[in-house]
Amino acid sequence: MDGHNAEDPKQSTADMTAFVQNLLQQMQSRFQAMSESIITKIDEMGNRIDELEQSINGLKAEMGVEDSPSPSAPVKQKEETNTPDD
Repeated sequence: MDGHNAEDPKQSTADMTAFVQNLLQQMQSRFQAMSESIITKIDEMGNRIDELEQSINGLKAEMGVEDSPSPSAPVKQKEETNTPDD
């Protein structure tokens, strides 16, 4: 009986160790999958931000061509408004 009692705790410990190792491997796999998913989403966001920046720069360039006379007009208006106040 003592031999069986000695083996049962060893088997129980081995089973528990295997269970914990399996659980840790599952957790590691899940964290790895989540990490990859997050990195993929961050990369996609970066690409979208780059595209948005290019679109904004394109719009700025278009507005710069159309509004090239306009920046001087508001400056003149401000000068005119400031002149009577002075």
